[in-house]
Amino acid sequence: MLHSIRTMHLTLVLVGLVLAGAAHAEHSWNGYHWARTTSPFTLKVVDSVTPAWDYQLTEALSRWSQSTVLSTTVASSDDSRKSRKQCRTVKGQMRVCNDTYGQNGWLGLATIGLDANGHIDRGSAQMNDSYDWYWTLEEKNHVMCQEIGHVFGLAHTSEDGSSQGTCMDYSPPPPSQWPNQHDLDELAIIYSHLDSYDTYDTGATSGGGGS
Repeated sequence: MLHSIRTMHLTLVLVGLVLAGAAHAEHSWNGYHWARTTSPFTLKVVDSVTPAWDYQLTEALSRWSQSTVLSTTVASSDDSRKSRKQCRTVKGQMRVCNDTYGQNGWLGLATIGLDANGHIDRGSAQMNDSYDWYWTLEEKNHVMCQEIGHVFGLAHTSEDGSSQGTCMDYSPPPPSQWPNQHDLDELAIIYSHLDSYDTYDTGATSGGGGS
């Protein structure tokens, strides 16, 4: 079962849509998280971004890996046009992609798959190059960081345009470019318990194939 969450602040610019919401002390995405039997755990990443997004991917993964409960590693790379366009999820891993997905109102889209017990067992983060005229360096940082955060199980800290100084809010950057300490603390809460099995890939690199 796949679930998606979109970064919609471009819609605010294009059509003036006002998104109602308020800041939350905790911002878990419906309690979704990866099952794991050890802490910290390392989530493998399939790099399906073009060089134009290399900095954002590398920096976002580095900053999120400051968490005490999880880290990331790029396990494989496939930036072919087909792979980026389809951005298929890989069981046990996270794929990060960019391509022209159409002028559909979203800058970024995070998708997670859930197993029979409701644990995340795959995820993808997509950056929409159809709005390349909109992208500034700071905005690219913000959206890449946010979509990856969603795949970990985080929701938005706000949807009313207010800033919490984190990439997980809906405030235009800067300063909302990267995770802050509250985001890392929230991950520690979400992953404060261990599970009886693992949904992340603990074996050899899969090579980035879809499943």
